[in-house]
Amino acid sequence: MQPEKKLFTFEEIKQKLANYCVYQDRCHAEVEQKMREFVLIPEAKDEILLFLMKENYLNEERFTRSYIRGKFYIKSWGKTKIKMNLKQKGITEKLISTCFDEIDENDYLNIINKIYENYEGKLKGLQK
Repeated sequence: MQPEKKLFTFEEIKQKLANYCVYQDRCHAEVEQKMREFVLIPEAKDEILLFLMKENYLNEERFTRSYIRGKFYIKSWGKTKIKMNLKQKGITEKLISTCFDEIDENDYLNIINKIYENYEGKLKGLQK
């Protein structure tokens, strides 16, 4: 027996999605995925998306810049991997290339050198 789904009003769903966007920057695809948890007619989905964009809860450029910074500076991902993941999330090529100025070229070269030195050290360890 499956548990009953709780029913929410339109305003409650709108508030839940606003909270979802406040917690962490989200892209449109993530918000639309979250909306699938609720039974909504297409007009209600559109109205919620417009509300989130108008109130600046949902901002693709802010999401893209935040995603690039996080994946590069915290996870040490390269530009290609970041770009591919953003494309999977439905972010346009133009927006991605515009936002790549978040990565400082000197930082990028330093990370590449650090990764190379780690790799080279592992290879030397295997040869002993």
